[in-house]
Amino acid sequence: MTDQPFTNTYVVVTGGATGIGLAAALDFAKQGAARVIVTGRRADRLAEAAALHPALVPVRADVSTQEGADAVAAAVEEFGGTLDVLVHNAGVHTIGAVGEIDPAAARELFDINVLGAVVLTNRLLPALRSPGGSIVFVTSPAGHNPTPMASVYAASKAAVNTFTRSWALELAPRGVRVNAVAPGWVRTEVYERSGMTPQQVDELFAQAATGVPLGVTGVPEDVSQWITLLAAPSSAWVTGQILTMDGGADLVRARQV
Repeated sequence: MTDQPFTNTYVVVTGGATGIGLAAALDFAKQGAARVIVTGRRADRLAEAAALHPALVPVRADVSTQEGADAVAAAVEEFGGTLDVLVHNAGVHTIGAVGEIDPAAARELFDINVLGAVVLTNRLLPALRSPGGSIVFVTSPAGHNPTPMASVYAASKAAVNTFTRSWALELAPRGVRVNAVAPGWVRTEVYERSGMTPQQVDELFAQAATGVPLGVTGVPEDVSQWITLLAAPSSAWVTGQILTMDGGADLVRARQV
């Protein structure tokens, strides 16, 4: 198998300026992609990401809006109008107990985590290579597990899981594959951005690791390599799959049921 499976391909990674999205964008670029369009809402982080590899193209856009989707589509058109891989990674997280869930926060979460994928896919599907195109979602084990205090987030990821399977069936006649990765505890800057101190994040992940059979939590590169693998030509017979990667934590939950 060639180590440059994405030579001369064009990729979009939403939320691609940080964390798992950035790791995936860099993996695509290092594996030969001609252009990797990365989206985000913060100009400073997009600029920092673009400086890491010449193939990365920053597009400041809220992809949950039609305007944002149009901006991404314009970038695709600029580079020839054909898209090979679409990675839906952009997402937000919120917590709230039953009876205390903030409706505004819930609406924003669903706009970004769920409707954003619909809006952007609607806009980009005509450009997605057929046959041979690939869509990869970044979901979560929360999408298929009870998640107290984060039920809205879990519900949004359950919706993403449904998209993965349903769209895989719908798009199979066109030769377009749809898969997803479901990472567990992966340390990214989202925790510090939520207001936690580095020490608090250290403590949170130390505690989380005690529930992981392998004894360690993840890093973005643990996930990004599977995003590129699912999108690669070598996975041409794989569609409708949701790959959980969490060090075995899902096995512990299953045993407890």
